[in-house]
Amino acid sequence: MHGGVPGFEAKLCPPDRLATRVAALAAPVVFTNGCFDILHRGHVTYLAQARSLGGALVVALNTDASVRRLGKGDERPVNALADRAAVIAALESVSLVTWFDSDTPLDLIVACRPDVLVKGGDWPVERIVGAAEVLARGGRVESLAFEHERSTTALLTKIRRL
Repeated sequence: MHGGVPGFEAKLCPPDRLATRVAALAAPVVFTNGCFDILHRGHVTYLAQARSLGGALVVALNTDASVRRLGKGDERPVNALADRAAVIAALESVSLVTWFDSDTPLDLIVACRPDVLVKGGDWPVERIVGAAEVLARGGRVESLAFEHERSTTALLTKIRRL
């Protein structure tokens, strides 16, 4: 910690600074995105796997409004963007955290030009937003199989039953 601010806070990157910050990362750069509302084993395993595909991992988070538009329920997200971003940034596997308010992260993908674009196993490669743009530049697109079947929605359902 320096001056009371944890070091991982330096990994937080406003979208308008993303291209500049990504240029300083170790290649190949891996990009993924999601809500990452209540962090669980499935999330951290997935992020570690994504990082293993390159030299740096950029994670783009849906803003709170963007999460609500996904139809995950009126109470979602449980954790506000600033909190979700800080928790994700604290993970060793994550190099940089940014966010997007639109329905997809396409503008961020175009801006940061990742070498590898990754989503979880529930996303077939042909449906991954930004796949065409990454492939057109000679990059790779991966859909990683789930190692641990976990979901925030299932976790919240379990909590509500207690």
